Amino acid sequence: MQSLNDMNDLNKALDDITSIRRQVAHSTEFRGYGPATLASTGVLAVAAAGAQARWLPDPANHIAAYLSLWLWTAVLSAALIGTQTYTRTRRIHSGMVDEMIRMAVQQFLPSVGAGGLVTIVLVRSVPGALWMLPGLWQIIFSLGVFSSCRFLPRPVAAVGAWYLLTGLTCVALADNRALSPWAMGIAYGAGQLLVAGILLFTAKEGRDENQSSAE
Repeated sequence: MQSLNDMNDLNKALDDITSIRRQVAHSTEFRGYGPATLASTGVLAVAAAGAQARWLPDPANHIAAYLSLWLWTAVLSAALIGTQTYTRTRRIHSGMVDEMIRMAVQQFLPSVGAGGLVTIVLVRSVPGALWMLPGLWQIIFSLGVFSSCRFLPRPVAAVGAWYLLTGLTCVALADNRALSPWAMGIAYGAGQLLVAGILLFTAKEGRDENQSSAE
């Protein structure tokens, strides 16, 4: 009986520790996103736009190639960010790696899933509305950014507003002009460079504040 009570106490203590770690993670600014990697995904988006402009001048009549180009660009960008985020989080948030990574994934996963499902539905059921995809991708991506703002520097909200604005602009075009390479290239190129700049600036500002406090 005593052993059972001891086991229950141990399990309760472990649950309490897990809960505390989770609360600390939710109140800690996430620093797992590297500015250089985010900037590189912006450059990748511009490169993809350039490739589309050169080899896919009529995307409306080659929608499969258009989707392949941008979906592979998204997969490569996600792989770069995911790999770098994991290694950076292990270095910076060494005591809460699992909690911090889980929190980051949970914030963005719904928007990624929604974007994938919207793409599948439009391709299969509403092919005449595929011109809306760039705008919808950007709007859904903006929701992921807004969702992540609570554990990132506050200025990152401007990035969410940027993607929302560019997405609405694409939808407002109301025709195949939304499939222009620069509808995606400018939106994601500038957006990723903007968030990289914000993270770089806030990290430098934080280091300066720490140095001033130490002095």
